[in-house]
Amino acid sequence: MLELNNVVKKYFIGEPNELTVLKGLNLSICEGEFVSIVGQSGSGKSTLMNIMGALDRPTEGAYTLDGVAVSAMPDNQLSEIRNRKIGFVFQTFNLIPRATALSNVALPLFYMGIPRKKREERARELLALVEMEERMDHMPNELSGGQKQRVAIARALTNDPSIILADEPTGALDTKTGNLVMDIFTKINREQKKTVLLITHNENLARQTDRIVTLRDGEIISDYDNRMGVAS
Repeated sequence: MLELNNVVKKYFIGEPNELTVLKGLNLSICEGEFVSIVGQSGSGKSTLMNIMGALDRPTEGAYTLDGVAVSAMPDNQLSEIRNRKIGFVFQTFNLIPRATALSNVALPLFYMGIPRKKREERARELLALVEMEERMDHMPNELSGGQKQRVAIARALTNDPSIILADEPTGALDTKTGNLVMDIFTKINREQKKTVLLITHNENLARQTDRIVTLRDGEIISDYDNRMGVAS
């Protein structure tokens, strides 16, 4: 369970140009949900993502993850939460140019001290999950945008996180390729039982998720359950 209670995020606190980006958000996301958070530029999506991903802290309010008060943790514990519980997927892929797809996916396990054989076994397993096993020895510049994103998704799964947080993961892709990537997220959600949080401005992609949370000017203006056809 991920829960935000009255979360406020301000920048330039106490200065004449003080800016309130998030204005008292209340949001609960249950384990195993596939949720999209939508809104136009400036709505607060990225700021909300940074807080949910334990990359930033709220100025006011509380953020809890599995009953633990994440917003009150020191930096070293925040880093541990990110490493153990959250896998990140970004619009720009963030792959290492001089490493193969296999090496890119295995890299997080290197930093955990996992032996090479086990690192590569895990990476192969994940590349097969995202249907990239035939391209595992290719470098990023030999892959299409959609293939790069599938490698990035596999890498996000390396540490077996409970949450996948994807920030505009189809933003650099054409519509057809974006839909293929969405199919991968759906597969991960259904088969791997991962909680998937999709940050997007694309309402067509959002309709493929179980639930759509819409932000405007730092506030939640709707929370729509696609499965039930009910807004709250």
